[in-house]
Amino acid sequence: MSDCIFCQIIRGDIASEAVYVDERCYAFRDIDPQGPVHVLVCPREHIARVSDAQPTQEDLLGHLLWVAAEIARQERISEGGYRLVINCGVHGQQAVEHLHVHLIGGRQMAWPPG
Repeated sequence: MSDCIFCQIIRGDIASEAVYVDERCYAFRDIDPQGPVHVLVCPREHIARVSDAQPTQEDLLGHLLWVAAEIARQERISEGGYRLVINCGVHGQQAVEHLHVHLIGGRQMAWPPG
């Protein structure tokens, strides 16, 4: 595991509000939420960006999406809908170099986002 901020959160070195935890991922509430529900779903394994994922990590990528959908059900935003976002690299506005899925919902989302 790397020493990035998300790795530190996953290890428990930095406090977070956990929403979902299993052997492959850790999900926690965003500290700067963009909606009533804003959860980050992170793999425990440090993968800097989705474009760095290897063929052996294909199941893990699918698991992250399944977890996001499960959290949406738990948060009771599944029926109305929600947004899943994966930023990749500088042009994709990825702020932390640790792959993560944003689950944002609980209100009507606008497009383009902002």
